[in-house]
Amino acid sequence: MTRSSKARDPIAARPMVTDSWRRSLAAGVDPDQASAPLVFDADMVAGVRRSHPLDRHLGMLRESLRGMADASAHLMVIADADGHVLWSEGPGAVRRRADRIGLAEGFGWAEEAIGTNGIGTALSVGGPVYIRATEHLVQVLHTWSCVAAPITDPDTGLVIGCVDISGTKSALHPAVVALVRAAARLTEAQLTVEMNRRDERLRARHLHRLRGDSRVLVTTTGRVLAADPDRWRDRRIVIPEAGRVTLPDGRTAIAEALGSAFLLRTVESGRPTLKLRLLGEQQPCAVLDGRSIPLSLRHAELLALMVLHPRGLTCEQSSYHLYGDEGNPVTVRAEIHRLRGQLGDVVRAKPYRLDCDVEADFLNVRRLLGSGNVAGAVRLYAGPLLPRSESTAIKIERDDLGTQLRRQLLHRGDVDDLWAYTQTGDDDLEILGRLAAALPPGDPRRVAAQLREHRVLSDG
Repeated sequence: MTRSSKARDPIAARPMVTDSWRRSLAAGVDPDQASAPLVFDADMVAGVRRSHPLDRHLGMLRESLRGMADASAHLMVIADADGHVLWSEGPGAVRRRADRIGLAEGFGWAEEAIGTNGIGTALSVGGPVYIRATEHLVQVLHTWSCVAAPITDPDTGLVIGCVDISGTKSALHPAVVALVRAAARLTEAQLTVEMNRRDERLRARHLHRLRGDSRVLVTTTGRVLAADPDRWRDRRIVIPEAGRVTLPDGRTAIAEALGSAFLLRTVESGRPTLKLRLLGEQQPCAVLDGRSIPLSLRHAELLALMVLHPRGLTCEQSSYHLYGDEGNPVTVRAEIHRLRGQLGDVVRAKPYRLDCDVEADFLNVRRLLGSGNVAGAVRLYAGPLLPRSESTAIKIERDDLGTQLRRQLLHRGDVDDLWAYTQTGDDDLEILGRLAAALPPGDPRRVAAQLREHRVLSDG
């Protein structure tokens, strides 16, 4: 420790506190600093609160802790997983003192920001902590004591926040320590109840897709919902961005996106997997067993056509579907040759077809729409299928997919679904108008929707 920190070294320091001081000093914390740093302004705090998973549990936490905070001149503080304070409630006199040290909404209380403290140290060690006055590294905090406990999301297994009671005392009553721990555990129990309800809805919606043990239903966070519970209970399966998935028993599977879940389907060992990204303005891309391959528009059109005709097409048929009567089979034959140079033997000839397990983003969107999962479909829909393509077959598929998505979105989509659709860049006046009418006046998305609606009408 530095000379300055030794002068304030707490008597008979606990190992947990000593370790925290070392981490804080190594991060460059100044023991003489006057306040925690400001991270979010008021507008940003409001936005982060609305999207934070603890927002809907604030009432329960308030009922559990605020009464004690009011009665004993303490603050109730709730921070996110990075130690940023999102809520702070308590008597006015204590809040004014807390404001002077940055113990308020929008300030950062991670160890690397303000040194040893309840919130930051609880997040660092991953468990409840009690920090007494002079155990704080920063001298200005020596008139405060605090108890904090992290809150873990049972779905992801990750810490999502921290609950804290702080007061201007040299020590806190043992009952405060027990209460904070109990409040964190109660919140985790409520999160577990919510998770179990979501799991049951997912099972009810998708259980018919399972066929024996050859398929596995998994949440987007990797928790197994249905397969063989005796073998895989409490197991997680990592779902990568691309490539295959290895099941807990060593078998190989490919993941089919179902919105809020994945259906893992076992595949024959050694059979390659091709994943196609053809939606939206992004450059078309193929991922072959985890290897990303940028695609030209012509190659993307050929691959989309082979996906739409899995039994295969002749050279002449391919030319007609793509370019109509003006198509030249010789051109198609040359492009297929170049495509095989990129993808190898997964592209077969006589007829042209794909000899591999195929995942395509536009097919996943179509499957989700077929099952009525408009929320999942709109979140996978990055935009129209190959929007620069003039191919007859691609145009038909593109228009049909866009029409189906829009119809279901207007029929059963909620405001979050409507907003997600607008992020694809489509300035659909009916969707923008419905979104602007449905959102409350204080929601920034309403202003954005109204501005876009006005711009489209002005341009027209």
